[in-house]
Amino acid sequence: MPTEAGPREGNRVAITVCVILATLMQALDTTIANVALPYMQGSVSASQDQIDWVLTSYIVAAAIMTPPTGFLAGRFGLKRLFLVSVAGFTFASMLCGLAQSLEQIVIFRVLQGLFGAALVPLSQTVLLDINPRERQGAAIGLWGVAVMAGPVLGPVLGGWLTEHYTWRYVFYINLPIGVLAFFGMVTFLSETKRNTATKLDWFGFITLSLTIGALQVLLDRGEQLDWFSSREIIMEGIVAGLAFYLFLVHTFTADKPFLRPALFKDRNFAAGTLFVAIVGLTYYASLALQPPYLQELMNYPIVTAGFVMGPRGIGTMGAMLVAGRLIGRVDTRALLAFGLGLTAWSFYAMTGWTPDVSQATIVFVGVFQGTGLGFLFVPLSAVALSTLPPERRAEGAGFYNLSRNIGSSVGISVVNTLLTRNTQVNHAAIARQVSSFNRQLLDPDVARFWSPFTAAGRAALNAVITRQAQIIAYIDDYKLLMIATIAAIPLLIIFRSPGRARGTDHALVTE
Repeated sequence: MPTEAGPREGNRVAITVCVILATLMQALDTTIANVALPYMQGSVSASQDQIDWVLTSYIVAAAIMTPPTGFLAGRFGLKRLFLVSVAGFTFASMLCGLAQSLEQIVIFRVLQGLFGAALVPLSQTVLLDINPRERQGAAIGLWGVAVMAGPVLGPVLGGWLTEHYTWRYVFYINLPIGVLAFFGMVTFLSETKRNTATKLDWFGFITLSLTIGALQVLLDRGEQLDWFSSREIIMEGIVAGLAFYLFLVHTFTADKPFLRPALFKDRNFAAGTLFVAIVGLTYYASLALQPPYLQELMNYPIVTAGFVMGPRGIGTMGAMLVAGRLIGRVDTRALLAFGLGLTAWSFYAMTGWTPDVSQATIVFVGVFQGTGLGFLFVPLSAVALSTLPPERRAEGAGFYNLSRNIGSSVGISVVNTLLTRNTQVNHAAIARQVSSFNRQLLDPDVARFWSPFTAAGRAALNAVITRQAQIIAYIDDYKLLMIATIAAIPLLIIFRSPGRARGTDHALVTE
């Protein structure tokens, strides 16, 4: 690909449009499916914890395939890898829309994640390659708008498509976008030189992938199979533990391991990878909890749920723009503390929610939560990666994003496992108070609807008890997310504040 003269202006504009389309397609998929989950759940007869495999399978697959993106681009060529990624992601989206069972959706979402993992880093690389240095900042800024637009448009578009068509169209929407991006790149994008001598540490990659995959399956199926009373869960735990042990031994003994231990000698990077895992855990877990709360407990139509969730992304977009300008002028640790404070407050506010909460309150809290996220992601990328040597920054960015994705998938699995478990526990606790000896149930006005002496009355009582048990279980989850956010605050002490000069590269690593 030309880097000095660069492509003609018309080609540069066309390539930029194609890259932004590919990025928008991937960014939309992080949120567009969330709002349609209750509809998918009914369509494929899945339980609450099972339907979340649709989210976690995508995130885990993307996490596994993000670190080797640089190797694949060098080995096979950037254009070729980009085309394969766009075509594979688009085809997998079509398969998701055609799926007839939970197993099929999960398998096709894994394919989506495998192909989609490279889209964001490749998009950044292409924009930097086709633009001269003085225009790179503007190009990355334009690309960033597409990244930030995804969380805003996703819930709204997903709700509208599901309401007026079917949940399958939240995946079909990728087809026209993917086709345009693919043929545009075929026409205008030039191929880069291939480095056939480059090598990947396959043993490290495979053992790390086995660790992540086995751990995620264990978390996703543990509640359904009663955890370690199941042979399957025991085997998955053994595979995850053994693979991780082999990965660690290989990492510290190989000449060129998949992950260089020297990266963690950098204090900022070590703290940043742990920090971003916590941020991913809390944010994406919250995204997974809210759609069923709005649609099942509050009886919101799916379009209304989408519009109520959309402003959260607007808060993130505005905060990222402001935070980007403040980096280098304000201590990064102060920006992170502000973001953590807003996020923790939003979870605290959610612990007081009941199904009677107003739409205005949900939007207000959502905007504040999105704002907190914006003040976390951009400064955190800057402080975690800017102190790494330039030659190790790409490797560090890959593992940094891997950590975020692992935190996200683990968070979704944990909060939904706790939601299911706590609903059962709360139901049993409340049901103990419901008996023929409870004087309140003998009141004629109450007995008309909730009588323990008739089948209809007992069914109505059980429905009310289940609803109350779910409300309390959601409150427990939001308390856990609030505690996890507050627990990240002590990590701020570890960070060293990077110098002003080093803080200017943050735009290149905010994925």
